[in-house]
Amino acid sequence: MEPRIKIYTRSFDLKLYLCSKGLFEQMGFPCVRLTDKSADGYFYSMLRDRECDIAINVDEDAFITDPEAVVALARKVWEEGYANAGYSDGDPAVTGRDPIVTNPFFNVINLSLIRTRFDRSLMVCKYSDREPYYPFFRWIAENFKTLYLPASRHGDGISTIALDDEGHTICLHSWFSRFYSMPSFVVRRIEPTHGTQKKRIDALIREAYDIRKLEVPVWNACSRIRFAADKTVRWAIKVPQRISRWPYKIKRKLALSSQNR
Repeated sequence: MEPRIKIYTRSFDLKLYLCSKGLFEQMGFPCVRLTDKSADGYFYSMLRDRECDIAINVDEDAFITDPEAVVALARKVWEEGYANAGYSDGDPAVTGRDPIVTNPFFNVINLSLIRTRFDRSLMVCKYSDREPYYPFFRWIAENFKTLYLPASRHGDGISTIALDDEGHTICLHSWFSRFYSMPSFVVRRIEPTHGTQKKRIDALIREAYDIRKLEVPVWNACSRIRFAADKTVRWAIKVPQRISRWPYKIKRKLALSSQNR
């Protein structure tokens, strides 16, 4: 039986999403842009899609360089009974945090296998968890096989070069996409060390398109209006979502500070 494969992206920036999509839409699989989802709710939305067996999860700031290798990886996950293939969050080329959890900038997720035992009540969040998706990927690692893939640091000093298990580069991940379309003077005020991300991310996009021998998309005035309208809607939804998480974040900081005493 051939698995039904879809490509999912949790997206906030429409322009960035279309740049990423331009590198995977030719793969022949349905592409699903999920907006306004929490960092963990995004994966629960995938699991509810009963028309998908294998989900290829690609961040909007991850740029596919070898689609054939991605398809081969998806087949390996399906045929060899892995629940997840991805990059350890403990890898220094990723974040250097939790080695058990895979960072969701790129994953191949066996939804059919996970559904056999999935129970959302088992997703227990610890105050030490750095991200909302930690319980989900920790539960997968504890109950199924995870294929941890190698990665290396890009020459720009920030981006991640993601490899498959045979050493082929399958995507480039930029990080800090939340600052991509934000004016640099605003970013420098709220995040002084991350105020120059757009030029770096644009350079990474060009590099990925060059590897694929494709033309980088060029946007006209109508496209820019569309991007601005989409961004307005996204912010209108995101701000209340972020505020709603403040009580949890305060409790988490208090718990961590008490543990460190």
